[in-house]
Amino acid sequence: MNPFNYCLYLVTDENACNGRDLFTIIEEAVKGGVDIVQIREKKLSQNDFLKKTLRLKEMLDRYNIPLIVNDSLVVALAGKTAGIHVGNSDYSPEVVRQLWSKCGILGYSIEFENQIQSLQANYSDYLALSPVFSTTTKTDTIVEWGLEGIRHVRTLTSKPLVAIGNINHNNASEVVDAGADCLAIVSAICSAEKPGIAAEKLRNIIEKHKPYRNATV
Repeated sequence: MNPFNYCLYLVTDENACNGRDLFTIIEEAVKGGVDIVQIREKKLSQNDFLKKTLRLKEMLDRYNIPLIVNDSLVVALAGKTAGIHVGNSDYSPEVVRQLWSKCGILGYSIEFENQIQSLQANYSDYLALSPVFSTTTKTDTIVEWGLEGIRHVRTLTSKPLVAIGNINHNNASEVVDAGADCLAIVSAICSAEKPGIAAEKLRNIIEKHKPYRNATV
């Protein structure tokens, strides 16, 4: 498994772009400091999802930015992406490893504390705490982790922690200080008037607070 050492993770949401071109927003965000992207498409057909994934991968390859596919192993394999992110209603990480031995990055959403040290977590490259704060972009979750939840999980695992869920410029520093290694952002970038500048500000916050957090946990 490759080390997961990314810090600003953009999760796509076409609705959050408010009618603007998604690919333009992603490219601006990458130029601003996003270093990994996840494409999430719940409503597209598998064929349309793949077409969009291939187009996005072609663009991200020019910047050497890895692309992760949400949920769909078929699309991830056909698109030859860097990896896949799965939740608790998708293929398990163990099955992903069996079916895709060369998967570069495998992410796993954690909804319960007992999952953190489970076999499935062990197969994963990073664990996503979802959501940290409640959000309208993902409504099928069970636990709102909050800052105390991040601090507690940080004591239970050395796996990289990706925090997602209503994270923005106002709370990003607290989330990193609590123990998150990487911030997954949706609306705070996709809906921003200037996505590149929004990404740059978030990246600066992360880089400023990660050394402090690493020295104190």
